[in-house]
Amino acid sequence: MTADVLPGDIWIAVLQYLSVEDLAHLAQTSKWFHALVNEYGWKAYAKSHPRDSWSLSKSLQHWTPYDRVRYHTVTDRNWTLPSFVARPLASRWTGKLQPVLSINNSRLLVAAANHIYSYTFGRSAHPGEAPSIQFECAYTTNKVLQATRDITSIECVPDGGYDRTVYIGYADGSLERVVLPACKPGVEGPIHIEQSFREKRPYHGNEPVESISSCGDNLLSLSSNGTAVFFTNSANPSPQFLELRARSWATHLSHRHAVLGASSLTPLTVHTIHESHISSTPSHILTNSTHDDHPRPSAVYGICGTPPSAPWGASEQVIISGWFDGLVNVHDLRSSRRAHRIPGVTSYPAGGALYPVMSLCDPWLFEPVYDVSSGGGGSCHIAAGTARHSVVAFWDVRAANKGWSVHAPGNDSSPVYSVILESSRLFGATQSRPFVLDFGPGAKEETYPKLTKPPREDGLKRRDSSGVGFYVTRYGHSRPQ
Repeated sequence: MTADVLPGDIWIAVLQYLSVEDLAHLAQTSKWFHALVNEYGWKAYAKSHPRDSWSLSKSLQHWTPYDRVRYHTVTDRNWTLPSFVARPLASRWTGKLQPVLSINNSRLLVAAANHIYSYTFGRSAHPGEAPSIQFECAYTTNKVLQATRDITSIECVPDGGYDRTVYIGYADGSLERVVLPACKPGVEGPIHIEQSFREKRPYHGNEPVESISSCGDNLLSLSSNGTAVFFTNSANPSPQFLELRARSWATHLSHRHAVLGASSLTPLTVHTIHESHISSTPSHILTNSTHDDHPRPSAVYGICGTPPSAPWGASEQVIISGWFDGLVNVHDLRSSRRAHRIPGVTSYPAGGALYPVMSLCDPWLFEPVYDVSSGGGGSCHIAAGTARHSVVAFWDVRAANKGWSVHAPGNDSSPVYSVILESSRLFGATQSRPFVLDFGPGAKEETYPKLTKPPREDGLKRRDSSGVGFYVTRYGHSRPQ
């Protein structure tokens, strides 16, 4: 049968159901199919298989559909191996800090003590090459170094494409909306953010602001004493307050749910969002137990959702959380597996507590999980920053029993306090410095910021086989039988 027997629009519809391998093979059969796949096939595949990536966003806008598909296909293969470049983004800081990360389409922000370090994302010169990550400048929020003015949380919010507006929480309970001023070429040292660039949000008294989350124009902040505040990114927000009455740690905000993590018998609760406010009582309680009705007190330190393109659960109903017990739990709010009685708890939803649909752990390192993020190859991976030895654990939910862990560059005894996972890169931060694990192709020495100290003096091991990254220790989660 010749290709012209069927109308072209039918062939175009067929292309939407083909894999990368099928499209590549089809394009080699004839000039007619080669032109058809190039014009419609790669575009259809890229549209139906999006990859969330902040650092790639500028480059993806200028790559052809074929270049985008090729880059993501190679990246997915590297995740499967796994194969990556491990690079610190800076030399070691002085002292032991507790950094937090935030990201938008233009830059990665690393907040440590009273400093914010800005790294900008470049545009790759050639299709398929890794876009650059370069140090832009440093900011300081306080002219005098004071522990009470340390930054404890930071969140980027939309500002019409300028990508310079953030909300910052401090150890003394302050919460500010800050517009980062433009970096000045040739100026050495950090730029102090003047008051004209800052707006106070006096919501949390003197309690440290542990977490800030955003979704669209809505924000959710949480202080250590359990005061949660739901408000909008506007000049005159009308905040709604919610008291958890427990030591609190983490937030996650979506269009439909506000998720709060604390230390208690019921440390993970979900509140429904109704237009401009959230429900005062939980709509769901998410437990760490999988088989009994006797939960132990625990704590949740990190919460995230799934990427919009995740084939294993691209829904706001799926919630991923990192626990003090060393577990990463995946809950699906649509699940019917519930405990109808929780001893010691007098107030809970009528449906009881929701069991996790998946529980993950590093069997060699039962340490608290400080942060979680999802994305990676095929949008099917979960990353967890753990409390010791600068370890990041990874799981592909399509084969969760084949997880693996890796030590950050420098391999110090620090926790990994914050992680951000996108399609091809994992950004993380230890007490010593920020780092990146890059799974994408085309990485070069100039892709990353230049280090200011010799590697050995900076606590780094020898170069890896690529000559670009540094050697790091990796191990699998499988126990010998």
